[in-house]
Amino acid sequence: MTVGAALLLTDLWKRFGEKVAVAGLNLTVPAGSFYGLLGPNGAGKTTTLSLATGLLRPDAGTVHILGHDVWRDPVTAKSLIGVLPDGVKLFDRLSGRELVIYHGLLRGMDRPTVLHRTDELLDTLGLTEDRDSLVIDYSAGMTKKIALACALIHAPKLLLLDEPFEAVDPVSAAAIRAILLQVVVGGGTVVLSSHVMELVERLCDHVAIVHLGRIVAAGPLDDVRAGATLEQRFAERVGASTETVDLEWLRS
Repeated sequence: MTVGAALLLTDLWKRFGEKVAVAGLNLTVPAGSFYGLLGPNGAGKTTTLSLATGLLRPDAGTVHILGHDVWRDPVTAKSLIGVLPDGVKLFDRLSGRELVIYHGLLRGMDRPTVLHRTDELLDTLGLTEDRDSLVIDYSAGMTKKIALACALIHAPKLLLLDEPFEAVDPVSAAAIRAILLQVVVGGGTVVLSSHVMELVERLCDHVAIVHLGRIVAAGPLDDVRAGATLEQRFAERVGASTETVDLEWLRS
């Protein structure tokens, strides 16, 4: 186990039929880092995060969370993480407030602490006015925010977030950024996947680029950029062209 690693992925493999989604992937996320996970569509980012959180079982390889093997010691490992998965599935017949409280109680927290933290999170995320509305009636952005509140309620040491800013309005995005930075300043670790290069450059101190199920670049942000923009390095690593195609017929 690597000393100081919040998340350690070693030789991970995952296949879906003939499709190899993750191909011998290795990644070390230092404790206390704000880590961005980048990759083109279909690169394996979501599968990697699902393997890291125990939502999927790998065909081979290991996952350690703060020194605990996700499959040999799942109760301890999962108690240390907060997860915002892709395609959030929630108990949407509960109100927003009921849902967050439910998650807190499932984590074994005492009710007074759960109630206090729930109201603070709803206020910070701009959901107080809709706290008693059913989650099924929430917009996409509201659903993303209530799911994040559920991931945060137990103050996890490691947050793993799949596109946490997708469908979120600018004011709420600013609140989420402030929350995540508090997690890191407090000694926690945040791992997020995103397609928005500017967001990753603004927030993250480490970054990894995933392509065809493998890590093709990883490390401190400045090391990965190596004097260029992150977008340029990304395109270079995944073999994508940055040239603009001239669609003359659009101007006709």
